[in-house]
Amino acid sequence: MLRRLLRILLVIVLVTVGGLIAFLYLAPETFTRLAVAAERSRAGLVRKEIVLPDGLRYAYLEGGQGEPLLLLHGFGANKDNFIRIAPYLTARYRLIVPDHIGFAESSHNAQAGYGPDIQAERLHALLLALGIRGKVHVGGNSMGGLIALHYGLHYPQDTASLWLLDPAGATSAPPTEFLKAVAAGPKNPLLVGSTEDLAYLLSQAASKPPFIPRPMLAVFAQERIANQALEKKILADLFKDRTEQRIAGMALPTLIVWGDEDRLLAPAGAEILHRLLPNSQVAMMPDIGHMPMIEDPAATAADFLRFASGLNSGLKDAPAAGTP
Repeated sequence: MLRRLLRILLVIVLVTVGGLIAFLYLAPETFTRLAVAAERSRAGLVRKEIVLPDGLRYAYLEGGQGEPLLLLHGFGANKDNFIRIAPYLTARYRLIVPDHIGFAESSHNAQAGYGPDIQAERLHALLLALGIRGKVHVGGNSMGGLIALHYGLHYPQDTASLWLLDPAGATSAPPTEFLKAVAAGPKNPLLVGSTEDLAYLLSQAASKPPFIPRPMLAVFAQERIANQALEKKILADLFKDRTEQRIAGMALPTLIVWGDEDRLLAPAGAEILHRLLPNSQVAMMPDIGHMPMIEDPAATAADFLRFASGLNSGLKDAPAAGTP
């Protein structure tokens, strides 16, 4: 009887798995949409939209309670990059996780400017539209970290702290082989023209890339392919500013996080930013690449929570980030 019941359960499991695989391959767009929605729900995040007075539309995720924490994704990415880390943060923070203007589900405008100052101003307008006034914590990965720096530069009175995850902006750091390929052309590996391009980019961005089934990867690639012309413009706008010179001496409490296996932006950038920002700490993460919040969300969140716990008593008296 027990053996028969086990056989029946095995058949049910096989049929269920087979059905999911068939669903994935026969309707990859629908499967991907439902899978992402389920991940957001498990993370305690809700997708929302808001239109700013100037007509720009922001799509964003929101969840949690407490002090506001604005989380900013990198170039070519989207708000879902923070799904994995969200459950470690929502007990203490109200998370606001937007798609940047020009990416994913937010407004796309070929005539708009996309430098970090402009994006920071838009994010401030977003927070005001959401009724968030006063100090916010601002975290960002890669391009998002660059924009976070400019947010702090423009709105120091409204910034509680900065959380920089392998941020762009340390342009005096030695270029990685990946950045040399970006500069050399003619094919820019940051721009996606096929599913293979996206697979390669992910393999370079993460030391431990998450598994993504091929049909889902193709769905994600199509979004990037459709946005390639605008992404070229955004790249051109991003690095016209001399960020290092402008942020030198900025005294906001800052946690600089870097994966020591980052192949996109050299880990030497952490020390450069640390020297420029007098109230900063550095957390180097071993065996991690360019996206700590995806590769090891628990450890990445723990570093930030430890850092933030020291803000009330004074940053200089807080335990060093990355230590037990």
